[in-house]
Amino acid sequence: MFYHVKDLQYNARVSAPDPRFARLLLEQFGGSNGELKAAMQYFVQAFSCRNPFPEKYDMLMDIATEELGHLEIVGATIQMLLGPVNGEMKDVVENMEINKMMNGRAAKEDFIHQAYTNPHFLVLAPGSPALTDSNGNPWSATYVTANAEPTVDLRSNLAAESRAKIMYEYLIPFTDDPYVKETLDFLMTREVAHYQQFEAALDSIKPNFPPGIFQTNPKYSNLYFDMSKEEEARGPWNEGSSTQLKEEWQYIDKPQEYVTSTDGLTNVTPKGTDRTEKMVKEKDEKLAKERKKMILSKTPAKDMQWSHYQPDGNMKKNSKTNKHSN
Repeated sequence: MFYHVKDLQYNARVSAPDPRFARLLLEQFGGSNGELKAAMQYFVQAFSCRNPFPEKYDMLMDIATEELGHLEIVGATIQMLLGPVNGEMKDVVENMEINKMMNGRAAKEDFIHQAYTNPHFLVLAPGSPALTDSNGNPWSATYVTANAEPTVDLRSNLAAESRAKIMYEYLIPFTDDPYVKETLDFLMTREVAHYQQFEAALDSIKPNFPPGIFQTNPKYSNLYFDMSKEEEARGPWNEGSSTQLKEEWQYIDKPQEYVTSTDGLTNVTPKGTDRTEKMVKEKDEKLAKERKKMILSKTPAKDMQWSHYQPDGNMKKNSKTNKHSN
């Protein structure tokens, strides 16, 4: 269950209202790389880990819940940055402060421009954060990636934390408020912490590459096609050994000729690798059986119950379902 504590994890503060920066900060409230996306992504991913990977379930729920707290920090900061906008918009009489601010054609045009560019702040939901990005695009569940495979999901989370971190890095120069900078610095730093936690969790799964079960075909796993001619660059991505499979990169200088000579890549002979198709097939079958056995052994087929309670309020973990999670 969720239990809300009204104190923020980090004491967000604002020196003075700044509606323009509030709009930019919406990116981390309802944007594709924002805190809600992260919270929902890790929350959804956790369910498939509950039985087979209980320790990953625990970590994902911990971080998802922290991200909800970060969403609250961002929302609170936006609310403070908007200052008295909501109160002023409630005063609809002719002499309200907004009207005084609009004295003169230039001021009125600027206000109208702000209403167009920040409709949620000035027209739709005056003085309050909205679940959109900085351009007013509504938050979407399509931002969330969850594939029920931890070697895939954890890599998605590394990318998510990277993007969230760089977003805060981009935002910080656009505010002069030292308090806001401190809040963004805290949030940015937590993205780096989460990155390392996901990285460690991924490393604890052996093997974890290639992601999933299938080990991929050695005929194609170390080919580099020079598809963009002139000013070719060479580096560890196309020469030497590959990072994970430790195969020698095969540089295909003339891709079209190579495709033609191999009958559309159907007659390729593996080079620069010790892996064979037979070895890969055997490993695929072995790993598939191991993962299947492990998951089924920890997943009850009937009489399932998510939680088990005791009179003292603690959950018991020795039932038909939860005994498999220990």
